[in-house]
Amino acid sequence: MGVRERRARQRKFLRQEILDAASELFVKDGYENVSMRRIAERIEYSPTTIYLHFRDKTELLEQICQETFARLAQLLARIEEQPGEPRERLKRGLVAYIRFGLENPHHYRATFMMPVPEGLKKEHHHGPDDPGMQAFAFLRRCVQECISAGKFRKMDPELVSQTFWAGIHGLTSLLIVKGQHFPWSGTDQLIHSMVDTLVAGVAK
Repeated sequence: MGVRERRARQRKFLRQEILDAASELFVKDGYENVSMRRIAERIEYSPTTIYLHFRDKTELLEQICQETFARLAQLLARIEEQPGEPRERLKRGLVAYIRFGLENPHHYRATFMMPVPEGLKKEHHHGPDDPGMQAFAFLRRCVQECISAGKFRKMDPELVSQTFWAGIHGLTSLLIVKGQHFPWSGTDQLIHSMVDTLVAGVAK
């Protein structure tokens, strides 16, 4: 590996280290209480180093959200490419969403469970190329496919999609926040029970 490639890899690793530290601090202490200096201290670098990668903490949070959505969208895209009955493919996607959140709790909480700072609202767009909208579009397409195939009752696919998302997000959030503080009836059983119940509620 040449010097240029090694430096590029080091920059990539440092950037990810900054994002990981920022997401953990945002969740632990609250976005408003975290400074770029605090993030720099966490990873033992100077604040100047962080500013070489990110303009400010608003951009940091936006990148955390965008990259979390992008990874989730890629995961769901792979599931969508799998053959099989549309209702089962939808179930696999819903289960994968929950497990993604449990495997990435700090990033999930920073993306989905924190109040959105005002500055981020102005800069963040929900266009078709936005990773967050791509992830939700997977859900909407699967729901529409199930309706078209006669697996679901004829309902508003947008409403059904939002209902599904609210259900799996609620469970994901509960498991992240209360995972070790409630006598759950088995995490896997609970995940599948939630998904089966949501799907059965609109099935023909």
